[in-house]
Amino acid sequence: MLLKEGRHITHMDLDTFFVSVEHLRNPKLIGKPVLIGGMSDRGVVASCSYEARKFGIHSGMPMRAALRLCSHAVIVKSDYEAYSKYSRLVTDIIGDKVPMFEKASIDEFYLDLTGMDKFFGCMKFSEELKKSVAKESGLTISYGLASNKLISKVATNEVKPNGQIEIPFGYEKSYLAPLSIMKMPGIGKETGYKLLKMGVETVKRLSEIPMPMLFNLLGKNGIELHKKANGLDESPVIPFREQKSISTEQTFETDTIDIQFINRELVRMTESIAFELRSQNRLTGCIAVKLRYSDFQTEQKQQSIDYTASDTVLIQKVKELFAKLYTKRQLIRLVGVRFSDLIQGTHQISIFDDTQEAIKLHQAIDSVKKQFGENLLMSAAGYKGPTKSKTACK
Repeated sequence: MLLKEGRHITHMDLDTFFVSVEHLRNPKLIGKPVLIGGMSDRGVVASCSYEARKFGIHSGMPMRAALRLCSHAVIVKSDYEAYSKYSRLVTDIIGDKVPMFEKASIDEFYLDLTGMDKFFGCMKFSEELKKSVAKESGLTISYGLASNKLISKVATNEVKPNGQIEIPFGYEKSYLAPLSIMKMPGIGKETGYKLLKMGVETVKRLSEIPMPMLFNLLGKNGIELHKKANGLDESPVIPFREQKSISTEQTFETDTIDIQFINRELVRMTESIAFELRSQNRLTGCIAVKLRYSDFQTEQKQQSIDYTASDTVLIQKVKELFAKLYTKRQLIRLVGVRFSDLIQGTHQISIFDDTQEAIKLHQAIDSVKKQFGENLLMSAAGYKGPTKSKTACK
């Protein structure tokens, strides 16, 4: 497969996003080792400043372990509402200036600038956008410009913080060659360990391994890694405006005003699509609840929320919306729940107040659902009991 000239993709990533927001809120934190996360030592580090990273601290690390490495670190209780607010602000800034972009997570974006090289210049445009983000939001952002998403992301990571770089077409493979394999997207700890045991330490060495051998070692992932090691990536930039919603509806066999029954259904439905959300590695920033009365009159309420995929948060918000929506006390024939404003991301960025035990529990539950079906496990609040179901899916 040959590299195809023509695409110009810029990857932009906000520098230590959560910490940077806290710097704006409290400038006294600048220059100090800062840990964002739960306040208890049983919590987990959601993000940390560059000063903290010098001590070997990283996101996902138990707070207790982080404090052993840096006892004088400042722990800041997270404010996900503020982080979501700034994420939307930067999204709006980019959306006003870029015709097509993908919001890959709460703090990173892919911009398809193909064609702009003939007019304004892709590097110049990216630089001006970087300045606009800093001026309008107060946040620093780094970027890499290349012919595909893979190279642009790797390049961005190499120049952070507050950096910028362009990898010209034709230099993709040579740029990756000297880098550690652990800097390659798609190589986690387990895969990295296997490769390192074989003496494969650099991307160059990885690119020299025949594809059949990598396939035998890593399966389909081996084929993808062979392509990536050679600088190949044809994955498209998915326009942010085309992100779809996830929803479900339930029509009751008998119209009802049984609030306890309806709340059980809402819990069950919310858990179902929240699991789907996490399975797609997505977060939602907007919830809508719909109800249809027995006379077929339909009403709906929606609310913007902090980006999340947590059952606990989503169920609470759905119940609150339903309580505000259901004011007529008439018989109900249908209820629905919809998640929209979807971005890529995992529960990892909303674990601020979770303990390690709670995180492992949620991960274990999702693992069981993926193996044996999502209906095998559910919360007691959504359980209807062994009797015949009162509802029928629409």
